[in-house]
Amino acid sequence: MSNGTVIVIGGAEDKVRDRVILSRFVTLAGGPDAVVAVISTASSMGLEAGERYREVFGQLGVPTVRPIHAATRQQANDEGTARSLGDATGIFLTGGNQLRLSSTLGGTHLADAIFERFEQGAVIAGTSAGASAMSSHMIAFGASGATPKLRMAQIAAGLGVLPGVIIDQHFQERNRLGRLLSLIAQNPSLLGLGVDEDTAGIVGPDHVMEVIGRGSITIIDGAASETDAWEIGGHRPLMISGVVLHSLPAGYHFDLRRRRRIATPQLRALAGGEAASS
Repeated sequence: MSNGTVIVIGGAEDKVRDRVILSRFVTLAGGPDAVVAVISTASSMGLEAGERYREVFGQLGVPTVRPIHAATRQQANDEGTARSLGDATGIFLTGGNQLRLSSTLGGTHLADAIFERFEQGAVIAGTSAGASAMSSHMIAFGASGATPKLRMAQIAAGLGVLPGVIIDQHFQERNRLGRLLSLIAQNPSLLGLGVDEDTAGIVGPDHVMEVIGRGSITIIDGAASETDAWEIGGHRPLMISGVVLHSLPAGYHFDLRRRRRIATPQLRALAGGEAASS
């Protein structure tokens, strides 16, 4: 990672009431001084999706919101489109189809512009498909279910803004534990992040992720695991043993580099009080 901040959102984030996640994005982007670009390439709604977020971010006090709908690689390679990100302090990738997003933007001037802004400290957020595409290894599509099976999900290359992890979204709502387990079995070097709806992980330059929102983020660490994924065939259930699993609701922090939960100040204070009273 570089100097910027990444926000991965599990989809269906609150756009009407408290808007906890979108408000944090706006704050990190600079609040009343923010310049936000909304990239709606993943969405089948096209320009309409960008305009919806323009309205929401405007209500949250962002003076400049630029919807960008690069529907083709030619459009994503347009230098004028890439230059429109030149002063962006926040870039937001909408939901939709992550394979459409990665295959349209990957290796283009627009993708280069996203990375350049990120390196200069901008906040990059993605919801649903936009979240999946943040990682280098991306879940393109797959099946639901709690039991991990071979060939349960298809992997593609993502945009690589957040390397070392693989992200699944709508996690609890669409019962996606099995497919994330199956992918970690096949590549335990990756850290699996399953993000619930209206929930987000905020990852700063220090690689520490803060959880905010209504649900939880499920973290699957397979570094010490064993599996038979390499020797089974078809779509059969696979064995994976020795996984470390964390389920973290809002307020918790996790160090993605060291693969460990960090005690929040509130928890440290509570532990200190209990020690003092014992």
